[in-house]
Amino acid sequence: MPNARPLCLITGASSGIGADLAHCAAADGFDVVLVARRMTALSQVAQQCEREHGVRVTIIPADLGDPTAVRVLHAELRARRLHVHTLINNAGLGASGSVAELTVEVQMNLLQVNVMALTELTRRLLPSMLERNDGAVMNVASTAAFLPGPGMAVYYASKAYVLSFTDALGEELRATGVRVSALCPGPTTTEFAAVAGMSNHKLFRQRGLTMSSPVVARQGWEGLLAGRRIIVPGLRNRILTQSLRFAPRAVVARISASLNASVAS
Repeated sequence: MPNARPLCLITGASSGIGADLAHCAAADGFDVVLVARRMTALSQVAQQCEREHGVRVTIIPADLGDPTAVRVLHAELRARRLHVHTLINNAGLGASGSVAELTVEVQMNLLQVNVMALTELTRRLLPSMLERNDGAVMNVASTAAFLPGPGMAVYYASKAYVLSFTDALGEELRATGVRVSALCPGPTTTEFAAVAGMSNHKLFRQRGLTMSSPVVARQGWEGLLAGRRIIVPGLRNRILTQSLRFAPRAVVARISASLNASVAS
């Protein structure tokens, strides 16, 4: 049986922007599939969405750092006859440290989650959207996608991939009924900074730069519905990303390195 309501699948949905995007989708009448590693946190988000919005929420725990996880997730969706209308690839990892300092395992796991899983899940779900000529994909990148990131080189590069991939995919699908957007938030109040070891970075300590997760999610969701290809929440972030076009790359890299440096508490 097809879904009674359109279905939105969100990865990294246990907290932060992912959880807030789940509320945005549910508030607009979408049933939701929540995907993340932490079952307890997913259950809390699911209960809130069901209670506040009266939609059906399905939980599928998965560790997207496992190279087999997307294939298993896709098989689970098919077994449950869950037909995804809107895919939000929100799951992402960050890691603070130089390329030479961070372990190979940490950096390869970051690429698996931020790049490989995102690409594979998009590819696996896209054919059914095109068959229906209706659907949407939103990939969560970052303002980090617009510049190199010394001190977090692999993370910044992974987000540059997400932005480029999404922009190209959107052009490929321009004449279809499938919308494609990249959400590029700047510093946002979530667990991300602490998990990535960035809590003391200048980037997250600058007054007025950090946005709230619900605001970022709402602007992202509204931008997706409006068909905007690239969504940069916040006026300061939009000015920043535009100004980077005119600055020499070497200068941008040095500024980025400074912002990624830790400061005393």
